[in-house]
Amino acid sequence: MGVNPRLAVASDTPRSRPPKRPKPAAKNVAVITTVYGYLSHAYHIAGRFLDGYMRGDAYHFPEFGVASAYVEQVRAPDLSRDLAKEHGFRISETIEDALTLGTGKLAVDGVLLIGEHGDYPYNAKGQKLYPRHEYFKKITAVFEKSGKSVPVFCDKHLSYDRKKAAEMLATSQKMKFPLMAGSSLPVTWRRPELEFKPGTQITEALVASRGELEIYGIHALEALQCMVERRFVAGGATAASQGVKAVTCLQGDAVWKAGDDKLWSWDLLEHALGRSESRNAGDVRANCKRFPRPGAWGNFVKGPIAFLIEYRDGMKATVLQLDGHVADDTFAARVHGEEKPSSCLFFLPPPPGAAFLEALTTHVETFLLTGKPPYPIERTLLTGGILDYALESRVNESKRLETPDLDMRYDPPADSGFMRGSYAKPVK
Repeated sequence: MGVNPRLAVASDTPRSRPPKRPKPAAKNVAVITTVYGYLSHAYHIAGRFLDGYMRGDAYHFPEFGVASAYVEQVRAPDLSRDLAKEHGFRISETIEDALTLGTGKLAVDGVLLIGEHGDYPYNAKGQKLYPRHEYFKKITAVFEKSGKSVPVFCDKHLSYDRKKAAEMLATSQKMKFPLMAGSSLPVTWRRPELEFKPGTQITEALVASRGELEIYGIHALEALQCMVERRFVAGGATAASQGVKAVTCLQGDAVWKAGDDKLWSWDLLEHALGRSESRNAGDVRANCKRFPRPGAWGNFVKGPIAFLIEYRDGMKATVLQLDGHVADDTFAARVHGEEKPSSCLFFLPPPPGAAFLEALTTHVETFLLTGKPPYPIERTLLTGGILDYALESRVNESKRLETPDLDMRYDPPADSGFMRGSYAKPVK
């Protein structure tokens, strides 16, 4: 008897012809997003809840399916309508309908808040005004009306505005529902697989990054913070000092002068660039100067950019956006007692798969199941706050700004949660 070709597809060719979900999901999420187009964050995150993805050698379907989607900006090439027909989920015209499914009360088990991509204005600081805070308020209004709540995941930072972000965290704590947020950088693959032991005495750190001022700035800061937070031990007496004392943003030639004046370390930059897989040939100063920074990135900014960060415990750190010289994210840090800096690349598998968002989705799925974030939400509140202050510094003639509201107190997670091994694995 021959092999049923449909069964062969399901079991033998998951990378090219994966199986369909064998039975309806036991639980469901509402997707609240700005746009749902090809390669958007909604496409990559919600798409894994619809189509599943590879985990190791097996094809995996999350226990959560998609019950509904609210997409604010529906325009070509929107995919949400076709996907709704294919997978049988509800298209909602309001956030309330997406959460209630027309029943008048909360009818989903989790919420994916994905405010990324779309046609939104920039403010004077160069921040793109994604409506994450506004979406969140409408979500929590449904919780309040229903008298119950569910876990909420917010992609990237909570809000471009640090006060709005703090309000979001305070609301979740008051209403007692789990909240997770953050970038994919902390959980993507690292080359090499660098993880500091809790209590490591990191004295200085640097991230070399690139991209649009705010939208990529949060990625670089999340990469930085997930590494340097491990200078503390969970429950230790000093763990209350994760916070930041002051932030300065420099641009153009002032960045290089700051390096020459030892406000940041050329040596750490050299070690970070030693991990880069995109590094340009030639002098970083010349390459950054020649880079034609796209006007579509909001306010025109002269590169390079430096965020100088002064932590409350005395550690200092720097984020450099070096467009024209690199197109990836690398890290280096000086550890007390070690002669050579530690360094790594935050490896981002490229589109169309963009598996770094798959790495994030695995943690989101666990969060929805357990109600426990894989890392403290205070980390993302801190990184978003640093970013807001940095952009404020830039438009105020690079003034050093003290940050009294960034006295964040949290313990680092026992495990960093980044993906080990290789994303590409040969068929056995």
